[in-house]
Amino acid sequence: MGMLARMRDCSGMTLTENSPAAGFAAARRAMIDSQLRTSGVNEPWVLAAMARVPREDFVPAEARAAAYIDRAVPLGGGRFLAAPLVQGRMLAEAAPRTDDKALLVGDGGGYLAALLAPLVGSLDVADPASPGGDSRDYSLIVVDGALEELPAALASRLAEGGRIVTGLVTRGVTRLATGRKAAGEVALLPLAEIGIPVLPELAAPQRWSF
Repeated sequence: MGMLARMRDCSGMTLTENSPAAGFAAARRAMIDSQLRTSGVNEPWVLAAMARVPREDFVPAEARAAAYIDRAVPLGGGRFLAAPLVQGRMLAEAAPRTDDKALLVGDGGGYLAALLAPLVGSLDVADPASPGGDSRDYSLIVVDGALEELPAALASRLAEGGRIVTGLVTRGVTRLATGRKAAGEVALLPLAEIGIPVLPELAAPQRWSF
């Protein structure tokens, strides 16, 4: 038998070119058991969603072997695929419902969009460079990355009583944050400190113009 090319995933398992599908399936199971469950992400619907969507399809070909590592994977252009735990925590905090009209600030063809779309009534996507718009009645907004402050134009798109889940940068530390619109205002509540990649367009408030 000839030498097989090997790739290693985050759990130390070897993925061979002879059985990549089986190797990635095993890596997804290891992600759920070794990264999500052990960190408190145990919601069955979150685990089912992340078991269903193949992360390796959302990274460059040369990075597929790293799709299940427990840290962010570079996508190019300053963008990253967040670590599995980040996506699991964001989904759990968002608690998407089938009657939600949801807005994702990020890549409409990305991993988080693939996770969210089957869980909500409808999913629209906004480019991080210009997330403002005319619609103001989203019941759920999810930002696929971290920002330094919530732009008013984005907050205006959230319906009264609507929820938002995002990463929040405070003095160089990124945290998961949630908020709800009440009396026309949205206040973000920082939760756990977690390594959420900063969206380049949202890295500094002064870059925003509307």
